[in-house]
Amino acid sequence: MAGEASKAIDKSVLWGGGRSPFSVSYGKMMMWFFLISDALTFGGFLSALAFQRHHLEDIWPITEEIFFHFPFTHAHLPLLYVAFMTFVLIISSVTMVLAVEAGHRMDRRKVIFWLGLTVVGGAIFLGSQAWEWSTFIAGSENGAYVLDDGTMGRLDVDHDTHQEFLTNLHSGDVIDDPATVAAIKENNTLVNGANLEQNEYGPQLYANFFFFITGFHGSHVFSGVLLNLIVLIRCIQGWYDKRGHYEMVEKVGLYWHFVDLVWVFVFTFFYLI
Repeated sequence: MAGEASKAIDKSVLWGGGRSPFSVSYGKMMMWFFLISDALTFGGFLSALAFQRHHLEDIWPITEEIFFHFPFTHAHLPLLYVAFMTFVLIISSVTMVLAVEAGHRMDRRKVIFWLGLTVVGGAIFLGSQAWEWSTFIAGSENGAYVLDDGTMGRLDVDHDTHQEFLTNLHSGDVIDDPATVAAIKENNTLVNGANLEQNEYGPQLYANFFFFITGFHGSHVFSGVLLNLIVLIRCIQGWYDKRGHYEMVEKVGLYWHFVDLVWVFVFTFFYLI
């Protein structure tokens, strides 16, 4: 019976093109293909992070004792600002959902409003990440020292707040003797902050993974903000009303939701575990 039904359909309809077998437009299907490949890329990075963290478990830094800063305050607030960044990004995903829903109703005014809020949320996240990077790169006020055997320690830190953590983190004692401090600085063994060549917080791989994974995700957020801004401008100009649909909002929405979801994994694997 299935064969007879197929024969009853004209071949131009079966093989003439113009109809997706999944009832999805070409653009949305290609977006899904891209997101799947990108998910595999992020999966590889996070798997490498997990492997190296397990391999260097004894000397891996405690992340919540590194990212405790908050703008305009000197309080010790572990991961609070990272949590704020995560909250902003999740809320921006909600506003994107509302923009897509308004597009389905052809409500240009609401699309502009919700998509505009999404762009603002993405910009806040990018600015926050830039601040977080600058703080991580600058490091602590006094830095850390490196001995010949590779162990690390801190110079003249607040004993009541950080001594126990820093001793465990760097497998070294806190040094506050002025003569020893001067000798260390003179021998150029003082390390301040972190970059791709040195890391005062612990193993070099920790800094490398931080810059690469969060930077790779940040480049996606930047691309998403740029795409959303372009679509927002075109909404204001009335492009999609002329086309008769707001599918482009839905396509950039897929990308934005992916960026938000990936950050949840980055936040979990890098900051929480």
